[in-house]
Amino acid sequence: MRVTVSRDGFRARAIAGTNTVMIALDCDEPLRQGLLGFGFRRELPDGSGKWLRSQKVFKSQIPDPRKAVDDGKVITTEEHPIQSYVWSDYGATPDTKYKFKIVPMYGQPGALQPRAALEIDITTEREFDGHHGVWFNRGAIASQAFTKRFKNKKPEDPEDPNDEETKWLSRGLLEACLDFIDSTPAADALRVCAYEFSYVPVLAALKNALDRGVDVQIIHHGKESYDKAAAKAGIPKTKNGKKVIFRRTKPKIPHNKFIIRLTGGTKPTEVWTGSTNFTPSGFLGQTNVGHRIKDADTARQYLAYWKVLSKDPDKAAARTAVMELTPDPPALPAANSISRLFSPRPKATLLNWYGDRIGDATNSVMFTAAFTINPVLMAPLARDRDFLRFVLKEKPPSTDEAKALKADRDLVISYGAVLGKMYTFKNGKAVARIPIKEFDLEKWFLEEDLFRAPNEGNIFFVHTKFLLIDPLSDDPLVCSGSANFSSNSLLENDENMLLIRGDTRVADIYMTEFDRIFRHFYFRDVANQIEIKGGAAEGAFLAEDSSWTDSYFWPGGFKTRRREMFFAKPAKNWTDNAGQPKPATPSAKPAAKKKAAKKKAAKKKVTKKKAAKKKKR
Repeated sequence: MRVTVSRDGFRARAIAGTNTVMIALDCDEPLRQGLLGFGFRRELPDGSGKWLRSQKVFKSQIPDPRKAVDDGKVITTEEHPIQSYVWSDYGATPDTKYKFKIVPMYGQPGALQPRAALEIDITTEREFDGHHGVWFNRGAIASQAFTKRFKNKKPEDPEDPNDEETKWLSRGLLEACLDFIDSTPAADALRVCAYEFSYVPVLAALKNALDRGVDVQIIHHGKESYDKAAAKAGIPKTKNGKKVIFRRTKPKIPHNKFIIRLTGGTKPTEVWTGSTNFTPSGFLGQTNVGHRIKDADTARQYLAYWKVLSKDPDKAAARTAVMELTPDPPALPAANSISRLFSPRPKATLLNWYGDRIGDATNSVMFTAAFTINPVLMAPLARDRDFLRFVLKEKPPSTDEAKALKADRDLVISYGAVLGKMYTFKNGKAVARIPIKEFDLEKWFLEEDLFRAPNEGNIFFVHTKFLLIDPLSDDPLVCSGSANFSSNSLLENDENMLLIRGDTRVADIYMTEFDRIFRHFYFRDVANQIEIKGGAAEGAFLAEDSSWTDSYFWPGGFKTRRREMFFAKPAKNWTDNAGQPKPATPSAKPAAKKKAAKKKAAKKKVTKKKAAKKKKR
């Protein structure tokens, strides 16, 4: 749901996801003079409401915000307004009507003068509308909310879906997956394809489904640990003479995580998919998404894929079958369509397809990359264009990635981080995190940490795999699934991906959640960088005049572009550019490869000189 309102030279555009409402603001430039920020009040249909909280304060009014909070003071945007033209409410509830009042604040700190409020009536999206359901977990263990609420302690029982901490971290993701299994009636069937298969609540739900007469068949990565986990949960290898467990042993990474529901035991009708592994960290730790889709064509294609994998084919056989099921898509998929893509494939040409779609964009690109960014995607991401591209990563960009991507100020990168801990680099790549000495923000914020040990996996923050093309438009493209947008994911792994064109509801949920995680970590990235370079990250204080607005009206600046992108109406959409010739793009070849090429050329030159001398003699 998208709503735009205006009043007295101010404009607001609200975009509702399920648990998040994003509000973008704009105003005529003269109105920024003397503007101290915006107050936000949220009200329910019954008239009850409250001023929403602020994380920053006027220093002249609260010189010690940490002490004020410890003393029980509630700091709201009525007295300490938001100094940003983009703000989000992360405390919303799905399928709920809200009225937001956004109040421009003038005057002086301690004596604010409110102007007339912009009022927005908006309803958050349902989690499942009968066609698409999308759930993101909290994905923000490294947060002040987690620290305050749970003191960074591991859940008392992460295998109990009703544990308070488990529920907070899951944020509905686990509940939705369990409901997909638990609501399957006895006459139906479930076909599971799992990479990691160890989380007790999911295994227990599948065991219960078997017990009530559901025809359950499970493909999992053929590791002994997953055999033991299934046996411990009471899931038999066979039942009534039919196989229940199918071990996938051929590829190194059979990376799927999906479940298909067959109505009446034979008719495929729904699919649960996404990036979430069936592990504790999948549901409770790293950022993940679960995507439920009720679509017969999608379910039929997934079932055909499941049947191929159930035979544990080798790479050649799997590639042949996959290409018959899901050949490379056209540059422009059909309007309002859902396309499926499976791996392994004989060629990584889909990387060029994704790169072309990035090149087609006209308003914004939002991209998550858990590991490295493939050079085929770096080129269109890095090309100088007059709109913002956002990249969210697990770790800071490598030296080569930073060199390729940071040349254009309209490309912004955020990565997983903890306040007060800085990454160290080795061979150009981020490795361990170490504490920052004399971290100024410790005066105002609680120390953050992770409850997991370093050896519990290699992804702690960002595990989603999705790409959004022009998500603010009326015809967005959402690419979401298990694949990491890499050559290996296409050529070697078992993977699945959905291409969803034209569904603004789905795009809004993905976009608002992307923005939530992106900005959560971006603040930490900037604060840590300032501190490590010897500066002081004074993140707790507001500007006491309207100077904070300067960066939002600086021609061509990042914050200016971000303010404009929510209200801009590009003459074209990505769909107008799809299939059209692309402008030449400077090579995004990593610096290391360039260096190796130069070294090889130099060596060849020396060899030629030696040969010439020898010939001369």
